[in-house]
Amino acid sequence: MRRVTFAILLLAATSAFAQSEVAAGVRLIRGGFVPGQQPDGNTIILRAPEGLIVFDTGRHVEHTRKILDLAGNEKIAAVINSHWHLDHIGGNALIRRERPDVRVYASGALAEARKGFLANYRRQLVEMGADKFKAEIDLIDAGESLAPDFVIAKSGPMTIAGRELQVGLETFAVTAGDVWVFDPRSGVLIAGDLVTLPAPFLDTACPARWKDALDRIAKMNFELVIPGHGAPLTHRQFDQYRRAFTNLLACTGEKSKCAEGWIGDVSALIAPAEVEFTRQLMGYYVDVARREPGGWCGGG
Repeated sequence: MRRVTFAILLLAATSAFAQSEVAAGVRLIRGGFVPGQQPDGNTIILRAPEGLIVFDTGRHVEHTRKILDLAGNEKIAAVINSHWHLDHIGGNALIRRERPDVRVYASGALAEARKGFLANYRRQLVEMGADKFKAEIDLIDAGESLAPDFVIAKSGPMTIAGRELQVGLETFAVTAGDVWVFDPRSGVLIAGDLVTLPAPFLDTACPARWKDALDRIAKMNFELVIPGHGAPLTHRQFDQYRRAFTNLLACTGEKSKCAEGWIGDVSALIAPAEVEFTRQLMGYYVDVARREPGGWCGGG
C-alpha cells in the first residue's frame, strides 16, 4: 500500500500454463504501478502436488480474477502473503469466497497494522471522501477475510500443498513481518516488496533492517528473483538492486542528487519510459529513507 500522495481461462492443458512461465511450474501475473492509480503487486503461482500455491493476490478485482481464471478448475490449495500491504492481500477475500478450502499463510503483522497504519489510512480516506475511496475503505474493512489461517512465525523449511519450500521471515524490514519464499526445485526466490522497482517503497519500512534482509537473501542459491513490483531479476541483477539500495541509504547529499544516484544505479533494471516516474517517486522516498527509525522498527 502506498501513501495517498502517490496513489490518487479455464486452464485447458499444461501448455496454457507454460506460455507465461518464468521457470518450470512457476507462473507470474504482473501487477501494475501506474501514476494516479492504486497498485497491484505481482502474483506468482506455483504448481504443487496438492494444488496451486498463490503468492500474493493483488488489490483490484481485475487482478484477482486473473488468478482465478488461470486456476480454472484446478484447486487453489494455498495463498502465501508476503506482507499486509493491500496491493498484496486485497484479493484474499475474493479467493476465499470462490475457493473456500484455500489456506492462507502470512506473518502475524496484519493484526497490528489494522490498529495502527491501516486505521490511520482509513481515516484519511474518509476525510478525503468516503464515496470516492469506497473500494479502498471496503478492503480495509474486509478485516479477517484478509488475515492468515496459518501464521508464519519463523524462517525455515516448510512443505505447503506438498511442495517443499524455504520460507524466510524478516521482521521490521518493509513491514513488521515480510515473508519471502525460495523454491529449490525451480531456483526461483519470491521476494515480495523486499525488492521493488522502479523505486523502493519505504512508507512503512525500517530501511537499515531492509538492507540486512537483502544481504541475507543474497546468500541464497537462487537463479531468479521475482520482486513484489517489477520484472524478474537474475542473481546478478538482484546484486545490482542491493547495491543501489545500499548507496541510497548511504547518500547524505542533496535530495535530488540521491534520487539521481538511485536512477543511475538501477538504470539497467528499469525501462527508459519509467525514469521520470521514478524521479517523482524518489523525490518523496529519499526523505523517507532518511527519517529516524520509530517504534514501528521494533523499538529501533
